[in-house]
Amino acid sequence: MKISALTPLAASLPSTVPFVGPETTERRLGHPFTARLGANESLFGPSPKAIAAMQKAASEVWMYGDPEIFDLKAALAAHHGCRAENIVVGEGIDGLLGYLVRLMISPGDPVVTSLGAYPTFNFHVAGYGGTLHRAPYRGDHEDPQALLDLARQTGARLLYLSNPDNPMGSHHPAAVMAEMVANLPEGTLMLLDEAYIDLAPAGTAPQIDPDTPNLIRFRTFSKAHGLAGLRVGYAITHPELALAFDKLRNHFGVGRIAQAGALAALQDQAYLAGVRTQVEQARQRVSQIARTHQLTPLGSATNFVTIDLGRDGAFARATLAALTEAGIFVRMPGVAPLDRCIRVSLGPEPALAAFERALPAALAAAAASLGSHLGG
Repeated sequence: MKISALTPLAASLPSTVPFVGPETTERRLGHPFTARLGANESLFGPSPKAIAAMQKAASEVWMYGDPEIFDLKAALAAHHGCRAENIVVGEGIDGLLGYLVRLMISPGDPVVTSLGAYPTFNFHVAGYGGTLHRAPYRGDHEDPQALLDLARQTGARLLYLSNPDNPMGSHHPAAVMAEMVANLPEGTLMLLDEAYIDLAPAGTAPQIDPDTPNLIRFRTFSKAHGLAGLRVGYAITHPELALAFDKLRNHFGVGRIAQAGALAALQDQAYLAGVRTQVEQARQRVSQIARTHQLTPLGSATNFVTIDLGRDGAFARATLAALTEAGIFVRMPGVAPLDRCIRVSLGPEPALAAFERALPAALAAAAASLGSHLGG
């Protein structure tokens, strides 16, 4: 007996995920990684107050979480100086992107993003039948003007941009983001992914009225707050669009433990400030490791440093493979010319020291595998 037929759209999609998890590679290697530096998680961990709140909530986990997520939404609204009606909470930014695409995109609708940008958004667009149009990066930055031009040319329903950027770690100042919003074509909604904004320099987050109808901003507890495993993200947008999420979101998707942990993390701003300091120190450390080997660390506004290996994608892939075999988990951009780089998440000294020890042999192995010698 055959299973029921999939829809034509579903049948046309590959059975895949946007990222291969480190656990998959650990199963292949037969042992855990020595240093887990590829997923942009916070190796500095969450606030102890968040851990305590989650431990307490664990004894109450027989109850569903509040489907209105009232306390967390109220606290987020107070934190951002807006109304609770401006806030949507969901299962990480990834989950919220999926809901938004489902709300906004019909088969064939045009959507604009950058070539090489965060791929999970593309995954959702493909899953709902949208048509992706991609603007190339300008150097190591997403190109705001190229994105706007492409949105006008295609009549895009959605324009996606992350600031700070993944995978390059670069950022644009707040004024550039505000100008983009002011110059959006009629009928285009801008999705501003600010997953790393808590780690960015002052002046990166634009001061834009949360009631602005053509903008939705995404934030997360996965990065600076160190709660990636909880899957809690939120969006700030016009109340009418925020309310539309109630048409289809999983109302019990953010569980009781997750709500408690995120609320406690938000309230512990002192711990967040300490994480920022540790991230900055780790940025300097990874940048120095790169320079020691005549590699170029790119400026970072995130919890990772992208390192330009000075060659091509084949060399970067070979270096990444050698690091993986040595027990060091890192990732790299997937699209040329960005794929000349590897991307190293920031963390405490033992993890960075392990990367430092493994890097020279990995570079040498990559050079040998490609039949060349390493310069410098």
